[in-house]
Amino acid sequence: MNIQLPDGSSRTLADGATAYDLAADIGPGLAKATIAALVNDRQVDVSHILHDGDKVSLITEKSEEGLEIIRHSTSHLMAMAVQEVFPGAQVTIGPVIEDGFYYDFAYERAFTPEDLTKIEEKMREISNRKLDVSREEWDRDAAIAHFEGIGEQYKAKLIARIPQGETVSLYRQGEWADLCRGPHVPNTAFLKHFKLMKVAGAYWEGNSDNEQLQRIYGTAWASKSDLKDYLTRLEEAEKRDHRKLARSLDLFHLQEEAPGMVFWHPNGWSIWQSVENEIRSVMQDHGYKEVKTPQIVDRKLWEKSGHWDKFRDEMFTTNTENRDYAIKPMNCPCHIQIFNQNLYSHRDLPLRLAEFGSCHRKEPSGTLHGLMRLRNFVQDDAHIFCTEAQIQDEVCNFIDLTYEVYKRFGFEEVIIFLSDRPENRVGTDEQWDKAEAALHQALGSKGIEYGENKGEGAFYGPKIEFSLKDCLGRVWQCGTIQVDFSMPGRLGAVYVAEDSSRQTPVMLHRAILGSMERFIGILIEHHEGRFPFWLAPKQAVVCNITDAQADYAREVRDAMHQAGFRVDADLRNEKVGYKVRGLTLERVPFMLVVGDREREEKTVAVRNLKGENLGTMPLDAWIAEMRRMQQEYE
Repeated sequence: MNIQLPDGSSRTLADGATAYDLAADIGPGLAKATIAALVNDRQVDVSHILHDGDKVSLITEKSEEGLEIIRHSTSHLMAMAVQEVFPGAQVTIGPVIEDGFYYDFAYERAFTPEDLTKIEEKMREISNRKLDVSREEWDRDAAIAHFEGIGEQYKAKLIARIPQGETVSLYRQGEWADLCRGPHVPNTAFLKHFKLMKVAGAYWEGNSDNEQLQRIYGTAWASKSDLKDYLTRLEEAEKRDHRKLARSLDLFHLQEEAPGMVFWHPNGWSIWQSVENEIRSVMQDHGYKEVKTPQIVDRKLWEKSGHWDKFRDEMFTTNTENRDYAIKPMNCPCHIQIFNQNLYSHRDLPLRLAEFGSCHRKEPSGTLHGLMRLRNFVQDDAHIFCTEAQIQDEVCNFIDLTYEVYKRFGFEEVIIFLSDRPENRVGTDEQWDKAEAALHQALGSKGIEYGENKGEGAFYGPKIEFSLKDCLGRVWQCGTIQVDFSMPGRLGAVYVAEDSSRQTPVMLHRAILGSMERFIGILIEHHEGRFPFWLAPKQAVVCNITDAQADYAREVRDAMHQAGFRVDADLRNEKVGYKVRGLTLERVPFMLVVGDREREEKTVAVRNLKGENLGTMPLDAWIAEMRRMQQEYE
């Protein structure tokens, strides 16, 4: 039979040959590295029998697909180990997730960290047994009976959902078997580089009304060095955790009395104001007009906009005088109300309305995570009302603007995805066709490489998503621009076209940072609290050596205040070395030491955060240097 390869070449194999036989025919090295195959666009095991004309691509552990298969197989390895160490534990589901996998178990007691060590040791033992992993196809009812017979009630329930008469696939390693579509590695010996990370609670099927299970998380990699690098990144991420740095740098706190809502301290609010002022300045320079809209709006508006049907369960609501209200989860319907107060001509468009809009969403308490997931957050939100002919220019201009802002905050690598129509949406197919085509065309005109997220658009329109890669290689989705042909019409927005007819404007929903709080959390971790000079909450601190220089230290501080900088004076009766060490831990960019000589000569001795002595200079010269550093970012 003839097999087609990805490079266009072909191989002739004997009838009945498998994907492994194809790899061996190409070379022994490839046979050793192959863990699965892609046959006619479907992933299969290496034992899969090929047929004449099949298009085959071999999957090795070095590919993304191969790594996912390793992780899925490792979840099975873990489940087998759990049941060997803890007989009576029931397995439920065990999917692959980013950087690893998890498996949910039902067991009579809670697993402990010591249990994870035992499970991991058993996993290594099973790996060393070099058990072949094989696929078996069972009759559905026979599979249900099998799992019920061994006390696996959850697996039996999962199989019972498969339509009557369908065949189900199981994967066996040794005497242990689990329900799975596959594919899997050929042998447990392929699974060597893994680590169990933590155990957490989980509900069966994610429903809090169901019984609680235990979820064990793990990670798996293709090589020892990859695993080591990942664990090193985790250690670094732990050091940079914005919640820890918030305590040490006195930035903000959260507390149970206001779950998912932030108490900003002076240092943290200084960062907030710098970020907000930067975005406000950018908006003003690019023709946006800032507005402010109410926090609580009648339910009827959310029904008209379509949000009530789609997001009702995520809204905080209230009632007064027999009227139902929602605390706004987003700003777009309110911006349309401002647009509707005037009858705009096509000559007035595009109209760009921006707002630092405070939004509330009813996020489950278990999902809340520092600044990264909140119930109350502020968006750097804006909506552009334009004609169809203006979409291209507006989207292209926004792309340039977004890259410019990210670079200013220290992010050089941006990842772009286009998310198209979801199954549950509003608007006609013709409107979606035009909206999606406009975004594809804009990205194409900028020469930007981008991926596609099929079906992940908003319910009212497709969107471009901008994600940042931080210093640890983590990806954070932040900015977005969405084309909306539907909502303006639903809420009665019109403008006077060139032919004097009344037309519905297109609305572009856009944000650069997304959630202000989340973006600041990303900044904290990316810079590890060592913020760029222009962003630091304290740009410098003046330290006197003795009380004799206290007045001069205040004079220096006040002079820099008047020059527009954020500067404090540390006048404590402590040794200057002690002060400098403390300010270094606070990530203050510059420490200015003044003694008798500096007081007499009107100078300052400058040290930076790296511990370098930058020398002594006149106060006026240092203020000029601070202006220069500030202007580098302007």
